[in-house]
Amino acid sequence: MPRMTGNRYFAEAVHAAGITHVFFVPTIMLPAMADMEDMGIRRVVTHGEKAAAYMADGYARASRQPGLCLSQTIGSANLAAGLRDAFMACSPVIALTGGNDAASRYKHVYQEIEDFPMWEQVTQASFQVDAPARSPDLLRQASRVATSGAPGPVHLELAGTHAQVLEREMELTPLWEERFMKVPAFRPEPEPDAVRAAVQLLAQAARPVILAGGGVIWSGAEAELAKLAEQLQIPVATSLNAKAVLSDDHPLNVGVPGTYSRWCANRVLADADLVFFVGSHAGGQVTTNWRVPKPGVAAIQLDIDPEELGRNYPLKAALLGDAKVTLQKLIAAAGSAGSRPEWLGRVQSLVREYREESDQMRSSGVVPIRPERICKEISDWLPEGGVVLSDTGHSGMWTGQMIRLTRPGQRFIRCAGSVGWGFPATLDAKCALSDRPVVRFCGDGGFYYHLAELETAARFNIDAIMLVNNNYALNQEKHLFDSAYGGQQRGRAKEMWHFSHAVSFARVAEAMGCVGIRVERPDDIRPALEKALGAHAPVVVEVISDVDAMSKRAWRPTA
Repeated sequence: MPRMTGNRYFAEAVHAAGITHVFFVPTIMLPAMADMEDMGIRRVVTHGEKAAAYMADGYARASRQPGLCLSQTIGSANLAAGLRDAFMACSPVIALTGGNDAASRYKHVYQEIEDFPMWEQVTQASFQVDAPARSPDLLRQASRVATSGAPGPVHLELAGTHAQVLEREMELTPLWEERFMKVPAFRPEPEPDAVRAAVQLLAQAARPVILAGGGVIWSGAEAELAKLAEQLQIPVATSLNAKAVLSDDHPLNVGVPGTYSRWCANRVLADADLVFFVGSHAGGQVTTNWRVPKPGVAAIQLDIDPEELGRNYPLKAALLGDAKVTLQKLIAAAGSAGSRPEWLGRVQSLVREYREESDQMRSSGVVPIRPERICKEISDWLPEGGVVLSDTGHSGMWTGQMIRLTRPGQRFIRCAGSVGWGFPATLDAKCALSDRPVVRFCGDGGFYYHLAELETAARFNIDAIMLVNNNYALNQEKHLFDSAYGGQQRGRAKEMWHFSHAVSFARVAEAMGCVGIRVERPDDIRPALEKALGAHAPVVVEVISDVDAMSKRAWRPTA
């Protein structure tokens, strides 16, 4: 067996896995970072641990392989906070931190507390590496857990403030398991009886709807989903995670349902007599807090995680398996399409009505600019293979409703709930997809969270496009402050949700080594995006928008 340090083993494991970037805040495993120098691995030092976690998450979602983030002991809590979004989005991030050493535990060592318990809520597993001989097998176990079944984050706490446990040299056998270098690691098949039951239910339903979730993306099952929907002539609603699984101009695509939704999608789901959840948790956001589809509707669910089957809706049929393989089984068993002309006519009428209504604002020429127009310009401009990332809140609402993806290979990656995620995640989605246009849509409130990472983007010349919908406010919160003040804000209320007009993100970007473009008129958005794409540098496109523009609330059925 060759002799090497744990640091060297880690560097070689990262290289063998084909991972091109790691994201960290010093100091942690610096000998490993030095060993990566000649392996072509970029070591991206960020200005905060949460940003490092968000970057690893963006890298994982874009590449569908584990993203790596690291911090020393004092940054462990910050890194854990950054893993919340990856956990909610089932993203295979592996986080490595320093940790208490057995010899110093309980002795008030500088900067140390017992961080390990806090990782339980944001990971699928968390392991302590107290001896150098355990680092190889626990690193492999972390990869297995992160990529198997429903993917998700895993944590390794390495003894020593900056993982000194890995500095000792010993005999270590290199063992790289290719299966666990990508998602999905396994493709389990459903039971034949379950497939037959699901096919029978789909054939008998008069008003079926497929609700596709992020599991379709992780499985790479987009083509199979489209084929089954076309074969059985079933409308498809797509969660934000699955927004790009079906072209927006496909006649069966009804759009994004739930709280960040197109009202036509919610209307279709409310009218359905059978809902087929495919790779979706059927959680509160995609179901408008379990009001759409209505409780008690006949349901089928396909998921790779048995714990999700029937969690939120009682099921007529449950399919435990990988989405791609299971959809292939359904396609083979389903036969010819059923005839549902009245249902499809109703669905397409609702979608057409929604489009005609939303096109009025998407084509608006008013100043300040409407966010709907920004989304239209992104939709019209985004090239084939282009990638859109969206922050949460208003950004998720605007992009989920108003961006239309119609060109081959386009992708949509959304924040699972942490405002500010969008900017760091975009940088490293671009690292993973260096040959594709990557644009991020966020508000000024979200952009402020990690503004310092503009310097990171410039230092590594990460040529992503950061579009900031700047209305100088957290305007999504306006109605909450109105309510808190009894209907009419007074005094200094706006200090709590308005920002200074003196700040120009375009000028800040220029000062930090990036390209900055400021847009104040709607006809200038498209040229700004063209200029940004041709800059071959990190670009901030600051679009000044209407502070009074509010995204429509989700449609819900009346009581």
